[in-house]
Amino acid sequence: MTPPRQEEVPWARPSCSSRLPRERGGAVGLGMVLVVVMGVSGAGKTTVGSRLAAKLGWKFYDADDYHSPENKKKMAEGIALNDEDRIPWLCALHDILRREHLSRQDAVLACSALKKMYRHILVSGASAIESSHPEQPRENPALQILFVHLDGSVDTIAGRLEKRRGHFMPPELLKSQFDTLEPPRTPENCITVSLEKSLPEVVLEIEHAIFSG
Repeated sequence: MTPPRQEEVPWARPSCSSRLPRERGGAVGLGMVLVVVMGVSGAGKTTVGSRLAAKLGWKFYDADDYHSPENKKKMAEGIALNDEDRIPWLCALHDILRREHLSRQDAVLACSALKKMYRHILVSGASAIESSHPEQPRENPALQILFVHLDGSVDTIAGRLEKRRGHFMPPELLKSQFDTLEPPRTPENCITVSLEKSLPEVVLEIEHAIFSG
């Protein structure tokens, strides 16, 4: 039976390189891989992340599922989340990625990860914000994560948000997301994909980044 057609979204080529660990046994001998598909609301994180995970047979997590009821209520009321709201959520997501790392399970997480600090928390957990005692050794080593930034203009993404139903992120919060966004740059382990290619093409490009290193 032919699978149902999913929404196709235009994307473009990666703009910063990545290098993934190869010393452990895992996906095609590359080592266990953790991927975070990131970007502002409406960029297509869940669509891309779930398609990528399904194609590769990896676990998929949607960070929106792990927001507290208080966070969801604030966003539904058009109130932007602050760092105090996001940090416990990001620490919980780090714990999920850490668990998959320890079980040697390849996984994809769809998460906004708008600020560099937020990505640092996903990589290092609570130790990323414990700057008052930098001399203390980390309990766990930093995770190796490939961040895939889905990048598009405000107009393009606003048009996508207007067509969405049943999501707690209202379009009026989009400007606050762009104001918060700190796009990933080297030396972060990242690729950037803009909204100019179809969904199958962008998934293929992410696969290429993963398996070619």
